[in-house]
Amino acid sequence: MFPTTTSFVKRVSTLVKQVSRRTFQTTPLAMAPIKVGDKLPAVDLFEDSPANKVNICELTSGKKVVLFAVPGAFTPGCSKTHLPGYVENADKMKSEGVSEIVCVSVNDPYVMGAWGTQHNTKGKVRMLADPSGNFIKALDLGTTLPPLGGFRSKRFSMVITDSTVEELNVEPDGTGLSCSLADKLKLKK
Repeated sequence: MFPTTTSFVKRVSTLVKQVSRRTFQTTPLAMAPIKVGDKLPAVDLFEDSPANKVNICELTSGKKVVLFAVPGAFTPGCSKTHLPGYVENADKMKSEGVSEIVCVSVNDPYVMGAWGTQHNTKGKVRMLADPSGNFIKALDLGTTLPPLGGFRSKRFSMVITDSTVEELNVEPDGTGLSCSLADKLKLKK
């Protein structure tokens, strides 16, 4: 015996809702990319090990922070140009009121720590890992780069004041080296 149309529609509707709750979620990817004036999402990043969580909102609360993100640690553009530029300009930025300079990449904390050691970042640039890409996804500044392992961050830089984005520079192609370089930031005192 076939169910009535009304009971069949109700049953299908209930099943769809149950399946949707289990398999589909509203994710940060459905949001618009972060923009100037937006508050940072409260996401944990990792420094040196998975045991050392750093909440980005707590880190930037009440401070002026420069944050830049790279597609991958140890990659040529990131290692030869992007990270070294921030290390070289760290003292100048700090003299202009910047409390912290942070590098983020979708890598594990051990890789970020080793990369930082190779570039003498201690005391200049904090190397924070976003191993699952949660921070980058929340910003909607991710990209897929299969040769680098899949989901990665677009290359960008931002100036953050009290957890709010004051300046944002995203590379037009996601990986180039132009607007996100250290010497391109317009730090306001």
